[in-house]
Amino acid sequence: MFGRKHYSHGDQEKIKELRAAIGPLSGRSFMFCTDACLRRYLEARNWNVDKSKKMLEETLEWRAAYKPEEIRWPEVATEGETGKAYRADFHDREGRSVLVLRPGRQNTCSHDSQLRHLVYLLENAIINLPQGQEQMVWLIDFTGWSLSNSVPIKTARETADVLQSHYPRRLAAAFLYNPPRIFESFWKIVKYFLDPKTFEKVKFVYPKTEESMGPLRKSFDIQMLPEEFGGESKVHYDHEEFARLMAKDDAKTAAIWGAD
Repeated sequence: MFGRKHYSHGDQEKIKELRAAIGPLSGRSFMFCTDACLRRYLEARNWNVDKSKKMLEETLEWRAAYKPEEIRWPEVATEGETGKAYRADFHDREGRSVLVLRPGRQNTCSHDSQLRHLVYLLENAIINLPQGQEQMVWLIDFTGWSLSNSVPIKTARETADVLQSHYPRRLAAAFLYNPPRIFESFWKIVKYFLDPKTFEKVKFVYPKTEESMGPLRKSFDIQMLPEEFGGESKVHYDHEEFARLMAKDDAKTAAIWGAD
């Protein structure tokens, strides 16, 4: 998670400039602001130091208040009972963490609880990224989805805001698998919440259209991909097994962040 990477001289100078602009940090803010982190914020704001500083400071304020690194599985376990969102036990071809989302399996109505569950999974995906990887991939299965069980627009908007504002450059791609035609009306609203860089990462995949399946097959080994996404794997979400995995990851998270 905190591994070192080599950057060009120009990148290093910008990182130093941003670090100087932020000023001294301590505790978890200091741990969070690695060179890799600063580079992601610079990239998100087209290497404008002033805009990157503003964005990063807002994230540090959000993390200090929300404390995403302190969320533990027992707090959000109810949200995960139906397997509507979880970290997959496989990676894409580049070894990146994968989050599987199945909005048709929505099982709660709490906006705050749903968001904390997603933030927990984002943090969990990040600590499980292999050395040298900074991004994750989302696989979104629309089986059973309808407007009646979709998340409120408020939740969708805040989710997009948290992802874009506080996890910049963390999403490599989001594959929307077989969304129903009625999703188009929902998407017309949601897409306006996305900045251009995030919007470009959203890929619509239709199993009956070979061209749209191309990017998905390029990104994943079909043998590892679940059959729900057109793959060959018959492995399904097991809530008890996932809970045991999250208990181990919670211990890993505590070891990484320690006490503030």
